[in-house]
Amino acid sequence: MKTGLWVATSGLVPGALLECVPPACRRRIDLLRPSAAEAAADVLVEGPEWPVEGATHFVPSLAVLAELPYSARLELSVRVSGTWSAWTAGAGLGPAPFIPLPAVDGVDADIDVFRARAPVESARLRLRLRGPEAAAVLAMPWMLALSASDTSPVRGEVHDEPDVRLQVPAHCQMDADPAIARRICSPTCVAMVLDFWRRPVRLDTLAADMFNPATDLYGVWPAAIVTASRRGLAGYVLRFPDWASAAWCLRRGLPIIASVRYAGGELTGAAVPQTAGHLLTLTGWQGDEVLVNDPGAAGAASVARRYRLDELARVWLERTGVGYVIFPLPPERFRGG
Repeated sequence: MKTGLWVATSGLVPGALLECVPPACRRRIDLLRPSAAEAAADVLVEGPEWPVEGATHFVPSLAVLAELPYSARLELSVRVSGTWSAWTAGAGLGPAPFIPLPAVDGVDADIDVFRARAPVESARLRLRLRGPEAAAVLAMPWMLALSASDTSPVRGEVHDEPDVRLQVPAHCQMDADPAIARRICSPTCVAMVLDFWRRPVRLDTLAADMFNPATDLYGVWPAAIVTASRRGLAGYVLRFPDWASAAWCLRRGLPIIASVRYAGGELTGAAVPQTAGHLLTLTGWQGDEVLVNDPGAAGAASVARRYRLDELARVWLERTGVGYVIFPLPPERFRGG
């Protein structure tokens, strides 16, 4: 599967971001000095045109390294056969409601994923920002990212590298309020990674921050990146093309929060017997087994698990392939203006 990650940033050094993206997925990083245009109560920032030749699957994300209050929505326009589509939008991020955009012929928006019905030539990503301190938000370091990919088959997995094990703290979603415990795998995985980077946050706080009232979901993918960035961490959502790209992240000390989907019996020893959508944290591998922290375990003592690489590749890479990568940036990686 051909995958690329395009980034537009203000206030962050491009090289620092590239160091945290698998080489096979690196594309462009554009530096922006946004001149925000007012549109009613919203501030709009439009990114550059990105050459995503052949892509049909798009996942955007936003990271603003600030604790300021705001709501945001990521909007996409694509060019097919020389013609740009109207803007279309996924779920809003934050408490403020947004007026839905009309449906766009040829592009389907599904909460956090955009799918084009025909291969795309170019794409543009737009940030719609709302809040009393929108100008102050844009003055802080921030990044927009777009994962763009086609639907090529996942390459066969070859694995003969030395073992890797990251010491990611184990958290169990079942320890939360029973009313939401089965719904918060994504906040629980984000809690693990924040704890790994020594920025621990209470699980109930993270769940409240990540909850999307418009969809009644805790697992909107870009919301995980927004929530982590409020704690000073950068990040992106990526559709991983193969195990080699995931292994690259893990070798460099970057845990991956992976979105999986499987029927009963497809994932041996799974904490959740079957699922239409679940998040777990990849922490390394040993031989042909992937080391994971699965928040769906019955208790914290059984969160750390091993899943067969061939099975995990099937239920992750061949299904969604989507993963969050969250990481700190040292102060010298910031730039003024």
